[in-house]
Amino acid sequence: MHPFKLSATISVTCYLPSFNMPPIYKAFVIIFSLALIVSCSPKIVETGRASYYADKFDGRKTSNGEIFSQNKRTAASKTLPFGTKVKVKNLANGKTVKVRINDRGPFVAGRTIDLSKKAARKINMIDAGVAEVEIKYKIKKS
Repeated sequence: MHPFKLSATISVTCYLPSFNMPPIYKAFVIIFSLALIVSCSPKIVETGRASYYADKFDGRKTSNGEIFSQNKRTAASKTLPFGTKVKVKNLANGKTVKVRINDRGPFVAGRTIDLSKKAARKINMIDAGVAEVEIKYKIKKS
């Protein structure tokens, strides 16, 4: 289970007594705020090292059965569910790219995510080969 902030709940509780409105509106604000908090998936932020796929994998099947293409914004993760949308930020230059998880890996110690060449190019990590990145994603509801 991933921790997440409940600051919205606290701020709603703090602001309600100062509202100058009828009780029915206060009840609506409370219900709406709680529904919003419950319906929102928590955002997870991780840091790690990213690499990108070698050209020899272009055209091969990925773990989810798709044909891999270096020209799509996709990535491999050891643990994230297929289809998870991830925002990857290169910490060296601040550039970001959004990718979709469609494969398993990387299978090199110390690496967190493998990017397609298109995604790696977008965050300017081709020359370096490996980059320190920040990864943001939401946990899907089950």
